[in-house]
Amino acid sequence: MKGFVLKSGTELINPFKLLERVGIQPGWNVADLGCGTTGHFVIPAAQLVGADGKVYAVDIRRDVLEHLDKLIKQEQLYNIHTVWSDIDVYGAARIPDGSLDLCLLINNLFISQNKPALIREMARLTKPGGRIIIVEWKAEPTPIGPSEDHRLTIEQSKQICESQFMEFLDEIEVGHSHYGLMYERTPLPVND
Repeated sequence: MKGFVLKSGTELINPFKLLERVGIQPGWNVADLGCGTTGHFVIPAAQLVGADGKVYAVDIRRDVLEHLDKLIKQEQLYNIHTVWSDIDVYGAARIPDGSLDLCLLINNLFISQNKPALIREMARLTKPGGRIIIVEWKAEPTPIGPSEDHRLTIEQSKQICESQFMEFLDEIEVGHSHYGLMYERTPLPVND
């Protein structure tokens, strides 16, 4: 990965540092829920999991996924699969239950319209012992990002994520404008 340059040109969140910090391994199955157009986490994750791993790029906007499909072809990363889905709907993502080693939710918790369903969806997709990573804007002024009244404090995010399906492990350093929360998927089944 040493020669790869992120085409987004941002170091706001370094995806390689974050993914390595959470322990990503070759062969893992990973999903980025609400992935966005740049593939900021999707492309580095695909490189780090290698040919034996799989990365799901999930978004509700078809134009985002079409753009990402072009990037995937350009980078020849055939282990990335785009998935059109509303992450606020439990059971909507066409990803096998309990198949993920790592589920990423980057800058999407604060905009979720159905946070309980989103938490259950992350739990449904992640295998017991798998990691769930939540990254959000710090609830303080930053040069870019949403207005402060739309941001969640660390405590608010932890309260939203409090679930029998997710055990809090650690706060993780993400950068000057964000915070990260790392969870482990508990063995409890997610029932409909």
